Amino acid sequence: MPFQDHSPAEIDQIMQAAWTAFPVYRNTTLKQRADLMRAIARELEATGDELIQTAMRETNLPEARLKNERNRTMFQLTSYAEACEAGHWLEVRIDTAVPEKGDPDVRKLQVALGPIVVFGASNFPFAYSTAGGDTASALAAGCPVVVKAHPAHAETSERVAEAIRKAVKAAGLPAGVFGHVHGVSFEAGKALVTHPHTRAVGFTGSYGGGKALFDWANQRKEPIPVFAEMGSINPVFLLPGKLKTSAKELAAQLAGSVTLGTGQFCTNPGLILGIAGEDLDLFIKELGAAIEKTAPSTMLHPGIAKAYGEKRSTALKQAEVETVGVAAAKPAENQGVPTIATASAEAFFKNPLLHQEVFGPYSLVIRCGNADELVKAARHLEGQLTTALMATDEDIKQHRALVEAAQDICGRLILNGAPTGVRVSLSMQHGGPFPSTTDSRFTSVGADGIKRWVRPLAFQGWSDAALPDALKNGNPLGIWRMVNNDLTKDPI
Repeated sequence: MPFQDHSPAEIDQIMQAAWTAFPVYRNTTLKQRADLMRAIARELEATGDELIQTAMRETNLPEARLKNERNRTMFQLTSYAEACEAGHWLEVRIDTAVPEKGDPDVRKLQVALGPIVVFGASNFPFAYSTAGGDTASALAAGCPVVVKAHPAHAETSERVAEAIRKAVKAAGLPAGVFGHVHGVSFEAGKALVTHPHTRAVGFTGSYGGGKALFDWANQRKEPIPVFAEMGSINPVFLLPGKLKTSAKELAAQLAGSVTLGTGQFCTNPGLILGIAGEDLDLFIKELGAAIEKTAPSTMLHPGIAKAYGEKRSTALKQAEVETVGVAAAKPAENQGVPTIATASAEAFFKNPLLHQEVFGPYSLVIRCGNADELVKAARHLEGQLTTALMATDEDIKQHRALVEAAQDICGRLILNGAPTGVRVSLSMQHGGPFPSTTDSRFTSVGADGIKRWVRPLAFQGWSDAALPDALKNGNPLGIWRMVNNDLTKDPI
């Protein structure tokens, strides 16, 4: 179902409505926001098989995957609702007055930024799109949300948007708490980012798309933060002790990770590095054989399939790149061909193109001459969402320089696990140094993601009655607060 692009005038109306709703919504209680998010989850569940069938048609993703993703999206909404009510993200700080020193009473908490623009992701039509983590965390923070639907699943986005609108209306909140925009051209995105009422942006997608939003946001008269996740090759380092005992097992594990979801995950392991020798040769042989047995599968949409085919072809044509394994079955139209290639560390150092993401079921194995070259390779890499070390405890002791270098380039450092799969939890870090994201201090997964949409505000010398509930002496919200440097729930 085609949707007409919103005009600049229509986008302005939507942003005006969000701005008008902001003073109302930011003054809702934590419970009211949490109730809204739980209501959205129920409405999302109530869409039933019709929503799943729509998403299947638009994305080529299988029914089981989409049902699981919708369940994850509902879990995100309810878990962020719990986090909203718990209030840890408010980071309440209270220092009571010390008259004999002349020190005033100062109390601080985090407050909502304002209307947030969220760009839906192509590869996650639910969890990173209309009712996904960015939307849920922004609503928890007290911010109205305007979602830019991804054109690849515009009807799915519209149906989810309608579920959100129902929940907003049932809660008795202004309609401007949630807005929805369609647009195929970049003009709609630019209009949203540069609109004077937009206070921050959430994005999951390509480097080119995220960087454009980031640049527009910083060219405004009043720059705003853009929290963009822009891709990652998620390097996996195979250390000698682990490789010697587990080459076949590692090959099977990584073959599954490389081809999971036709390689269309931001945590897909696109680069594998080890020290040349018999153990690495065995790993490469086993990995290639596993890939040959993996059938091609349909990618999200023709645009992604075309881009994968072009980038894969370019990567395989590079000097010193050798193809190791390609799916034996002939691909149909818009299918991604599972592929493994290999190159020397020397070629990797000389050719920056080998560092770039090939979004799909592709990975490159780099053969390093020794441990020093492993470290050098790590230091050549740009920022990543994840880095994995396949290693024994002894490997970790013997390769401290690599461990240190790996920490510098990623947001999540994994030991003996595949990078694909992201747990929605408070301790999860889904964000890394540039260019994997535009701000490595924040995460887009887990309740800490709420912190992207708030700013600190201190109240000095206010009467107890006039303070926000989170700062009042009696602690009516029953939340944890830092009072005179002690963490407590006790009243003052």
